[in-house]
Amino acid sequence: MTIRPPRLKEGDRIGVIAPAGPVDRPEILPGIALLESFGFEVFESPHLFERQGYLAGDDQSRLNDLHAMYRDERVKAILCARGGFGTLRLIDRIDFDLIRENPKITVGYSDITALLLAIHKKTALITFHGPNLRDLGRNENRNLEALLKLVSFGGSMNLDFSEGREIRGGRATGTLLGGNLSLICHLVGTPYLPSLQGALLFIEERGESLYRIDRMISHLKLSGLLDGCVGLMAGSFEECGDLSSIELLLEESLSDLDIPMVGGLQVGHGKENIPLPMGVQASLDTARMTLSITEACVGP
Repeated sequence: MTIRPPRLKEGDRIGVIAPAGPVDRPEILPGIALLESFGFEVFESPHLFERQGYLAGDDQSRLNDLHAMYRDERVKAILCARGGFGTLRLIDRIDFDLIRENPKITVGYSDITALLLAIHKKTALITFHGPNLRDLGRNENRNLEALLKLVSFGGSMNLDFSEGREIRGGRATGTLLGGNLSLICHLVGTPYLPSLQGALLFIEERGESLYRIDRMISHLKLSGLLDGCVGLMAGSFEECGDLSSIELLLEESLSDLDIPMVGGLQVGHGKENIPLPMGVQASLDTARMTLSITEACVGP
């Protein structure tokens, strides 16, 4: 049974963690100030600014911060400071019973994809693919405003994807799942990837050449996991070369799936990062270029 986290209200406390790469205070101060200007209290995890090479401190410290946020009854939402790498090192030691018993809004993207998918798989909690803390002020607060609307509003909603492009036409309804393509591939063969049977899958990437994207798509296809998908949505592919070549690759590689596909959505590493809830029912219409979230993603 799907678990919906309680909705966010003005004045609530938002916890900040760094489960992946390191972050410096100046990087996230603008995001903290922005959240406070919207009426929220920001709580920094104890090891937020630690650094151990390419990680935000040692594994146990990052894991302790994650668990502490779920234990803290005052924290109503958990926002990740940045992506990078490191989340995969934690997920086999996460106390998923703790998370299930203390459901909270959990937000991030990029490397945080692994955390979001693992939590949903192990607890059935809806998680949120959306901006990390240091990205909140990128585009005149639009990322934050879209996120707050999503996690504060209890009903269904329509998202306008008019900037996108139809790759293969059609309509589909399914469970919204996805995130960073590399991280989805890294979860294949583990017990932390939700079933993609009946999924509306969205993918995004950064800094990967066309042949590497081809390799990852081929990997997912050979795994058999894409056979059950009902639709595919390609978000931002930043610094990945020509976007038309990526969309052609998707069309040619996945044509036998006979599912609607769209590209060019503002989801992921681009300046615009439209937040999407993971684990809810949604409907894709390529003719209208809309994604309709047809059930509530937060509770009372």
